[in-house]
Amino acid sequence: MPRSVNHRWEVLSLNKERKKTPVNKKAVLIRMGSYLWDNKGMMSLALFLTIAANLANLYVPSVSGNAIDAIGGKGLVNFDMVLYYCKIMLALILVNAVFSYMARMVIVRVSANITRTMRQQVFEHLLTLPVGFFDRNQVGDIISKISYDIDTINTSLSSDLITILTSLITVIGSAWMMLRIAPVLCLIFIVTIPLIIFVTRQRTRKVRPLFHERSRRLGLLNGFAEEMLSGHKTIKAYGQEDTIIGRFDQKNQEAVDAYYEADYQGTLVGPTVQFINNLSLSMVTAFGALLFLFGRITIGNISSFTLYSRKFSGPISETANLFAELQSAISAANRVFGLLDEPSEPADDPDAAVIGTAEGSVDFDQLHFSYIKGTEILHGINIHARPGQMIAIVGPTGAGKTTIINLLMRFYDPDSGTISIDGHDIMHSTRESVRKQFSMVLQDTWLFEGTIYENVAYGNDKAGKEDVERVCKAAHMHDFIMSLRNGYDTVLTDSGVNISKGQKQLLTIARAMLSDSRMLILDEATSNVDSHTEQLIQDAMLELCKGKTTFIIAHRLSTIKTADQILVLNHGSLIEQGTHESLLAEKGFYAGLFNAQWDN
Repeated sequence: MPRSVNHRWEVLSLNKERKKTPVNKKAVLIRMGSYLWDNKGMMSLALFLTIAANLANLYVPSVSGNAIDAIGGKGLVNFDMVLYYCKIMLALILVNAVFSYMARMVIVRVSANITRTMRQQVFEHLLTLPVGFFDRNQVGDIISKISYDIDTINTSLSSDLITILTSLITVIGSAWMMLRIAPVLCLIFIVTIPLIIFVTRQRTRKVRPLFHERSRRLGLLNGFAEEMLSGHKTIKAYGQEDTIIGRFDQKNQEAVDAYYEADYQGTLVGPTVQFINNLSLSMVTAFGALLFLFGRITIGNISSFTLYSRKFSGPISETANLFAELQSAISAANRVFGLLDEPSEPADDPDAAVIGTAEGSVDFDQLHFSYIKGTEILHGINIHARPGQMIAIVGPTGAGKTTIINLLMRFYDPDSGTISIDGHDIMHSTRESVRKQFSMVLQDTWLFEGTIYENVAYGNDKAGKEDVERVCKAAHMHDFIMSLRNGYDTVLTDSGVNISKGQKQLLTIARAMLSDSRMLILDEATSNVDSHTEQLIQDAMLELCKGKTTFIIAHRLSTIKTADQILVLNHGSLIEQGTHESLLAEKGFYAGLFNAQWDN
């Protein structure tokens, strides 16, 4: 539903403040783990393959050391033994390659499954959220969470997860093999490992909020771009291209700065850890040489230990290099989980009534409402509409016209007072049954990519071709549709951009005419058609709306002369009501509005 611009920016500002919450890393990791647990069968297979591949790889340095020792102490070479060990190494390398490939394929499949599940959950959850959520959040930011943030999680799961699994097994296995070869040399890592842990933890504390800010800035940039692109005609009409480009440049620079700062701080971990690992390797070489001189270790064992130390330190360095990606994935997951945690529309009361086919009687009794607590929008509204009446709601911008429709559809609930349909308090009725009582035509048209027939028949599964043609004739669209090459089977492109705005509005009016509901809501429904077509639509609607209670929001007062009741709102209060003639006779606020439009 259209909202006032001021209200939208107020709730957007409040939401930005609310979003500045710290990332609970532990909670995010546990929730990401729950998705892995849902794929525990494939994850078990991936773990088995990874362990098998790494065990094969872990024996290569040991076999290599044996091959070196087979040369002999005085230059005598046992070629048979050397060839034997070389064959074993080749077999181990092949086993490692095959099992590693299979493990990566399984992980990629798990990642794809999780991505699909996440997107499905997010999209389904979006459909359960109240209208107020979409007032508080930019569409571009929501799309960024569905696309960019989930893709970031997918990348981390498909590549980083297998790297971490491999690294963990390699580090443990290498440590065990080094302890078997030369326990004394392992003392070197007592110094280097704590140093690596200290550096990594310090950088984590600094970098984590930077990646959260990076994701947030990208969401804001996408939101701004989406809003500006949807209004590009207005931008061009007012010659504001340079202004918009300047604002985009600012937001783009803020996003780039956030990216740079996060990546810069994150990538510092890898080189630092690499330096410490190279230092430990140098110490292993030096102390290994001393042990050899004292006859405590063979050349082959030194070679094996050195290779194992590289295998031990290599994964640590590799994991450190993944540090930035992991933090980015955690921040992205936090944003996605934040969206999933948004409260859905409150559940209906356990004893909520289901309204059947209503006769169309609607009552508002002392209705008060505020979008933001402390700022009341509607003040004690009282309305009574009898079945079949046409009720027009008029007033200046911001008077509360659309708010009344929002409450009638239970997109929002009142602060106090009641709304009743045929005597049923809608607060104690199911939302679905309340909304099924109405069909709507909004100022902002919505058509999906599909045929004209599918768009008009949307919401009425029982409608046949004859029914669709009937309402299109009443909406004066039949002749135009039949002039198209494929008639009613013509496929509308995204948002119906291959037909005019007025024609899109006519199709949505035809869709509303096809509804079985006994009540209609027309929110500036004729605002996008010319005067001649508007008159034709008015005549058709008068015929088709017989027996239906109709609520019309209109700025063009000439279109509501025949309304049974005209409600005049100003600053959230119902200041006048009556027929067109009686309100003109009062020479009050409505008469002033009408005469001003007539003069114009």
